[in-house]
Amino acid sequence: MATTRMRGRPPDVGGRDGADPRARSRWALLRPALSAVAVLVVYYALPLDGTSVGTLFALALGLTALAGMLSWQVRAIVRSKRPRLRAIEALATAVPFFLVLFAAVYVGLSRSDPAAFTEALDRTDALYFTVTTFATVGFGDIAPLAKEARIIAMIQMLAGMALLGGGLKLLLGAVRVGLTREPGRRGPR
Repeated sequence: MATTRMRGRPPDVGGRDGADPRARSRWALLRPALSAVAVLVVYYALPLDGTSVGTLFALALGLTALAGMLSWQVRAIVRSKRPRLRAIEALATAVPFFLVLFAAVYVGLSRSDPAAFTEALDRTDALYFTVTTFATVGFGDIAPLAKEARIIAMIQMLAGMALLGGGLKLLLGAVRVGLTREPGRRGPR
């Protein structure tokens, strides 16, 4: 009977050292899904009552955290043995964080000024507005009325384009570098 231990090494845990590549891929796709669920749970659990100044401060802090997270992810992609999969994880983690960040800002803004939008926004309404704005669908059923709300919506639109355009370029560049760092490879495929 074969054992999983060789020369005092612990058994393979978490998809390392020759584990089934499909199991590693499933785990790599499951992590961002769990991360997105965690972000949503925090979004619905946190108290989001704030002032407009606090809302803008939270937005700046959140965008800084997102930039830091993407920076960390780029380094992880470059060092990863599976940079393509790691890049998918990074994008699948960053986008939900981005959406929930703006939804939280819209909730805070709507609570501090109920006339900021065409209707008062609860968490689900704010998330809906954020996703329709991000997807450039903009049904028009919820629209920003106050200048501050319009400015934040414009920031979301521009930051969304930067996240998708610049973020994808950055992540793909990191994948290219990560693939060239692998031993035995001459360059990206």
